[in-house]
Amino acid sequence: MNGISAIFYRDYRQRMTNVGFVFWDLLAPLAYLTLFGIGFERMMGDAPVVHGQSFGYTAFLVPGVLAMVTFTVAMNTSWGFFMDKDSGIFYEMLTYPITRQQILIGKIGFNVLLALIGSVLVIALAVIALSVSVRWDLLPVMAVAIVISTAGWFFLFSVFAITLNRMDAFNTVTSAAYILLMFFSSMFYPLDDVPAWFRVIAYGNPMTWQVDLLRFALLGVGKQTALLLEGVALAVFSSVCLLFAVRALNRAN
Repeated sequence: MNGISAIFYRDYRQRMTNVGFVFWDLLAPLAYLTLFGIGFERMMGDAPVVHGQSFGYTAFLVPGVLAMVTFTVAMNTSWGFFMDKDSGIFYEMLTYPITRQQILIGKIGFNVLLALIGSVLVIALAVIALSVSVRWDLLPVMAVAIVISTAGWFFLFSVFAITLNRMDAFNTVTSAAYILLMFFSSMFYPLDDVPAWFRVIAYGNPMTWQVDLLRFALLGVGKQTALLLEGVALAVFSSVCLLFAVRALNRAN
């Protein structure tokens, strides 16, 4: 077993021995989609309108829930990363015949696989149980967006996991990120009718870029020029987070 597969397998075992991780990774997004999708669709008199196209709120929410899957998977893995460092296991791993690059590759490989599994479950629930129509021809775009965004979120949280020494500080940062990035984005509501200051913040948020790309991949809605810019911005964001994660890992000792 090489270093990458060893890290991959270790993350798998760590997930399978913690029911809470499995719940938040795979089941919580399904609950969000079912409860918020059905509940808000019944409460709202008008369906959300995105770039002139109207959708039921459940269909509108599905891409946001997919983004939630990638975000949650990355955050939970980074928490395990932090706990390894806090317990000293991480520093012990650095003495093994495994390079630091293999540690990151193994972890991101597991993250991507878990995010894809969670995304398949969300889409299956949306199509089979909630009668959401999706653009099957654009699913490759969705897969690429999920891979890039999962990597970006994991690398971002890994920087905090490696550099922060106090658990309360780490939990504060991740909790604040969870709330601010999700609610200051296009995940739960269209941005056309929100205040201008809110729109400025939202369009500078990588979560908005991800949700917009996923909404295009699933529903075929969006302006091509804006989506192209958001796709490039998301790729740059993930690349910058990777550089900072590698830098933080190389400085760990």
